[in-house]
Amino acid sequence: MLKKLIGTKAFYKKLLLLCLPIMLQNAITNFVNLLDNIMVGKVGTEQMSAVSIVNQLIFIFNLCVFGALSGIGLFTAQMHGNGDKAGVKKTFVLKLIIALIISAIGIAVLYFLREPLINIYLNEGGEGDLQLTLSYAKQYILIMLIGFLPFAFAQSVASTQRELGYSVAPMVCGLSAVAVNMVLNYILIFGKFGAPTLGVRGAAIATVTSRFVELFALWIYSFFRRKRYYFMSLAASDFRLEKSTVFRILKKGFPLFINEALWATGISLLTACYSLRGLDTVASLNIAATLHNVFNMIAVSLGTAVSILMGQKLGANLVEEAKSDVPKIQAFSVLLGVIVGGLLACFARFFPQIYNTTPAIRAVATKFILVLSCTMPVVSYLNTCYFTIRSGGKTLITFLFDSVFMCCVNLPLAYLLSRFSPWNIVVVYAIVWGIDFVKCIIGTFILKSGSWANNMNAASPAEPALEATAVATGVNVTSAEGDL
Repeated sequence: MLKKLIGTKAFYKKLLLLCLPIMLQNAITNFVNLLDNIMVGKVGTEQMSAVSIVNQLIFIFNLCVFGALSGIGLFTAQMHGNGDKAGVKKTFVLKLIIALIISAIGIAVLYFLREPLINIYLNEGGEGDLQLTLSYAKQYILIMLIGFLPFAFAQSVASTQRELGYSVAPMVCGLSAVAVNMVLNYILIFGKFGAPTLGVRGAAIATVTSRFVELFALWIYSFFRRKRYYFMSLAASDFRLEKSTVFRILKKGFPLFINEALWATGISLLTACYSLRGLDTVASLNIAATLHNVFNMIAVSLGTAVSILMGQKLGANLVEEAKSDVPKIQAFSVLLGVIVGGLLACFARFFPQIYNTTPAIRAVATKFILVLSCTMPVVSYLNTCYFTIRSGGKTLITFLFDSVFMCCVNLPLAYLLSRFSPWNIVVVYAIVWGIDFVKCIIGTFILKSGSWANNMNAASPAEPALEATAVATGVNVTSAEGDL
């Protein structure tokens, strides 16, 4: 039994070589977001709540981009594993087109409907000025919309690089962006070095600037490494796409896009449900979520690495090897979740004290963090289940497993308990998070069945498949030195 759960050194080396750069990039990004949040939180509760509310709405856009690109990326990883360079180029071109469409829709929706959407989260209760919060939120969102398109294009490039097994390059470019974001936040929020004191507007300007910096860094870096990132030069020379290719990719990828869109909407509406208990709850959730994101990125990074690793193996027809890796990944993810949850609990009492807010908000935030720390093993396990199932192109199953559960179970439960139950909001929060344990059972059955393991390019010619087997045996995961 233990042999099934414990992998070889080579297995963990492959996994970590792919996972660690993604993890490092996400860690620094989330750490900078944490500093941003603390900086805004130092200004006041209304400003902190305004930024938190807008970020809930932007989160939906970000996840729509992620879902659309990930659906296409299922083919990118498998085509690269099968040695199909022309196919990889086509997926990249399609990513750019989809990124443009989603950005245009996102900007239009949040520009014209910004006030009614923000008002969903503004409910009486506790301390805080609702009209002042609304004013700050409108200032922040109008500037943030400028960064939608560069963010979507940057993710198109970075995700394709990672799907080819090169995760250090997008990490380095991402770090340059977060460094710019952090410095500009300090200068513009507080008016340092002669700059005007802009508050939430300064935070938005810093974030948008960092989006452009990341995009330019990725394009410039890729230009000088054209041989490695062949998909960009091929796309520049031929931007055409066959209808049959587009249809085949979208048929598999569209359910994943819908899944991410619905799941992100569900998460944002969960916060809206909790906000029925007042603006204080929104502020407390913001503090807890900010710290949780720093630790949760470990589980997300592992899931992303698993998706790429499995996708390349399936694309190279190493189906049985991919299946045998599943129990090892599950065991590793749970262990990681226990460790991360313990670390998160250690910060629960101290972190909320940093914010310039009321003692009541800090106390509730501490309890929220403790609830989240207890759920980390479950969250980590669910991430690996979701990304493993998704790697085989079973997007309809992931749709049912993820967003349908969110919309049909978590969301109604949160609304009913928040609005009608006499229980404390912390108890409600714990129940809604705890129900995800049911998903662990469902995910385990799906993975044990083996139905998720599917090579979507099985009809490819033998020669590329044989060549890809050699590539995928090493999973094309280079060392940090090789990637750079």
